[in-house]
Amino acid sequence: MARIAFIGQQDFGKAVLDAFIARGDTIAGVFCVPDKPGAKPDALKADAMARGLPVFSFASLRSPEAEEAMRSLDADIGVMAYVLQFAPQSFVNIPRHGTIQYHPSLLPLHRGPSSISWPIALGKGETGLTIFRPTDGLDEGPILLQKRVPIGATETLGEVYFNKLFPLGVEALLEATDLVMANGHREQVQDESQATYEGWMLDEDCEIHWPGHVDTIYNLIRACNPAPGAWMMLAGTKVRVYDCHKHVVGRYVSRGHRPGDVAGVTGTSIVIWAQGGLIEILKLRPEGGGKLSAGEFAKQRGLPISTEWQSWVRASS
Repeated sequence: MARIAFIGQQDFGKAVLDAFIARGDTIAGVFCVPDKPGAKPDALKADAMARGLPVFSFASLRSPEAEEAMRSLDADIGVMAYVLQFAPQSFVNIPRHGTIQYHPSLLPLHRGPSSISWPIALGKGETGLTIFRPTDGLDEGPILLQKRVPIGATETLGEVYFNKLFPLGVEALLEATDLVMANGHREQVQDESQATYEGWMLDEDCEIHWPGHVDTIYNLIRACNPAPGAWMMLAGTKVRVYDCHKHVVGRYVSRGHRPGDVAGVTGTSIVIWAQGGLIEILKLRPEGGGKLSAGEFAKQRGLPISTEWQSWVRASS
């Protein structure tokens, strides 16, 4: 069993910490981000404190104080489980076997902070996770192991993460730790010719551009569900779009319809024209309000029920 210096945050960090403790590893100390005023306590920090573990919260891991704290732990290995702070080499190299880090993409693809969202938005059918050695370059260190997962045609960001990359990531960090401790690992340098980087998926990235193809719009909505939510203007209100269906229609049907126009309304949904098809919105959230069914939103805004669009879908199938 290993003596671990743990660095992380939120529910993923907590799940990884709990998994190491459950199998008998020693947690020498836990590094967490400082609390934000008014925010609820970080899940990992609360868990570590409840267990009586040494907890360190530094505004920067580059500080001499952070490095001294790491040295004081006399750790075999450092484990980074969802870390947004920059961790310099002078910090991560202190444990006897160095440090390993989790990243939810198949590096060198999709380096950066929104690495789960972008493969979905780009319409890819596969993603995965990487356990690697952190370096001073962003997500650029040598790879220890990777796990691949399919992206289902209708899966959302939340489904890919919570059903696949989250539990598989916990297992992969345990596996990689064992490999490193037993000196049974190989380190593969990343192929820079294949590298891609995307930044945070910002609000401007999440805007739905209805002149785009129906597939592109559908992929964007999936990539932003449950957060931050793809958005559009509807009935004079900015709304975030969540659950939806995609309907492909023939060219003869879509001619003469403007992308972004409401094609129909049902008791549960609002249907919008796009290039090559229709997006049937099932759940949305108007700015300043909570999530509700699109049908309820339509009722509140006085949008009349119209189901003619259903015959266009059937005619094209």
